[in-house]
Amino acid sequence: MIIVFALVAVFIFGFLVAIHEVGHFLAARLCGVRVNEFSIGMGPCLWHRETDETQYSIRLLPIGGFCALEGQDEDSGDRRSFNRKSFWKKFVILSAGSFMNLLAGMIIIAMLFAGASSFYVDQISGFSEGFPLEGESGLMVGDVFYKVDGWRTYLRGDAAMLLSFNDGQGVDIEVIRNGKKIVLEDLSLYRGTYDGQPGRFGLLIGEMQIPTSFLTKLRFIGYQTLDFIQQMWFSLVQLARGTMGVQELSGPVGIVSIITEVGTASESAASAARDIAYFAALIAINLAVMNMLPIPALDGGRIFFLLVDAAALLLFRRKVPEKWQAAVNAACFMLLMGMMALVTLHDVTKLVM
Repeated sequence: MIIVFALVAVFIFGFLVAIHEVGHFLAARLCGVRVNEFSIGMGPCLWHRETDETQYSIRLLPIGGFCALEGQDEDSGDRRSFNRKSFWKKFVILSAGSFMNLLAGMIIIAMLFAGASSFYVDQISGFSEGFPLEGESGLMVGDVFYKVDGWRTYLRGDAAMLLSFNDGQGVDIEVIRNGKKIVLEDLSLYRGTYDGQPGRFGLLIGEMQIPTSFLTKLRFIGYQTLDFIQQMWFSLVQLARGTMGVQELSGPVGIVSIITEVGTASESAASAARDIAYFAALIAINLAVMNMLPIPALDGGRIFFLLVDAAALLLFRRKVPEKWQAAVNAACFMLLMGMMALVTLHDVTKLVM
């Protein structure tokens, strides 16, 4: 079964890369831009098929893909080139890949939630003996978590995860109490010894059940999507603060390994399919967010250059030279590939060890 789950994981990753590039491809065609090559994978070409204007390829390394647009990095003189299109057409083409990943993730979530009979959110169910913050000016049994240090708690488990990163400087908590939002700023919620166990908050987090309806399902599909997006931003913030290490990142090999572990740990084929689909939705939405970061060589970086060009035209009546943009994108692409290689090497090392 391990081999089966590994193949499923490779298929999922390949599908999400493909759907991303399909977004760019379809948007480019709709906007009248010539597509020179549509490739799944990077590196040496394993298979290709050429039409009148586009080469379709499958390449060796399953770590990405690309949609090579005419005139994307320099003016080719072709009237159908990317750089001759308007700002909004360029923006649509560049953001279409992430949009497709986001849409794919939301569709998977909708399928998973279709048969749900109820949803759950974090609620305070009790306190350990000696907990000092119980009361109307603090926390009360029945309070439903809404935010922890500014981060929204959308679903069951969010509050405990966010509190686990408490830096010991106090916590801002927002709860819903009797239908009203209560803001508790700089709450002295510190770890201590409760019930004979050190390192606890003395706070018992339970769950509140919310019955389903059509509108509730739509709301929680949105909540799950926003929760995945927030998890990505939260992880990036923790990386910047140093509370999470780069070694905790995973590349394609690590993702395949995690999906395989998720599948083999499931109690049945049905639960394995459900758990893997949930993880696939997480990956899809993470890919959407990551690709829109303003980092050169990523879609978000190219959109950033679009905005810089627009500002330069407005202020100085000239754009940033395309050769400079191409050089920055090429350099960052090499750095990105180098980082991917290091992450992949780390993933392989973890598998071997």
